[in-house]
Amino acid sequence: MRSKLFVPASRPELFVKALKSAADAICFDLEDAVLEDKKEYARECLANFLSTDEFQSLREAGKKSIIVRVNALDTVHTKNDLVVSCVPGVDILNIPKPDTVEDVLGFISMLDAQTGQSAREHQRSLDIRVLANIETSRALLNAAAISAAHPKIWGLQLGLGDLFEPMGIARENPQNVHAVMMQMRIAAGTAGKVAYDTAYTNVANAEGYRREAQQARHAGFLGKTCIHPSQVAIANEVFSPSEDEIRWAEKIVESADQNDVNGAYMLEGKMIDGPFIQRARAILSQASNQ
Repeated sequence: MRSKLFVPASRPELFVKALKSAADAICFDLEDAVLEDKKEYARECLANFLSTDEFQSLREAGKKSIIVRVNALDTVHTKNDLVVSCVPGVDILNIPKPDTVEDVLGFISMLDAQTGQSAREHQRSLDIRVLANIETSRALLNAAAISAAHPKIWGLQLGLGDLFEPMGIARENPQNVHAVMMQMRIAAGTAGKVAYDTAYTNVANAEGYRREAQQARHAGFLGKTCIHPSQVAIANEVFSPSEDEIRWAEKIVESADQNDVNGAYMLEGKMIDGPFIQRARAILSQASNQ
């Protein structure tokens, strides 16, 4: 999931266009992109669209992952958002601003109750995972525990606007960004979960988006959020293995398959052992699935 394109759920005229885009995933947003007095309208628009054959057809044709960002637990909207979101075709729910393990487990309890009811109504089981946002200082401190809180947690997503702005931390400083990226990536890795990168709000600065995407990829992130279609191609390019990476991975895997002597060995002057072989296989798997 190299790219995840946000679409306000209150803008139904954008739904089909988004699903026809090159983004790997579409995130219908019920939270920040929707004004308070438009929340119910957004839910109605999304519910209507998710129930159509057109949605299912476009989703399958584009092999899209479908995400819904619901409203935070401290609002009155979460339960109603779940009613709309827990339907066939939705893969992941993005939960904003969970601070603790208890927050996440409380949300998953609500999710389980709603998916059970929805499964009975649709006569099919639902396997909806959770992408937990790390966007407060408290959440960052608890990130490892949050990632390991429940099997339904698919990964952690960085949210730098909500994290940095209240504390006066410069968002445009690459060192600030890198420090938090590494902390969250290691936290996600403790439970074997993915790390997903934040939005980049200066849409006009394509090179700035590219630099931050490259920084995230080098930090082991899976992909980057897109808030405008113009960012999708950049994310897809940056988070795709390069030809050089694929060729080197092929050499590693070939040499590993032929190696029956040592657990660690030399290949073109570089030491190769288990972690490098595992990474090479992952690169080839990603390349074959794109």
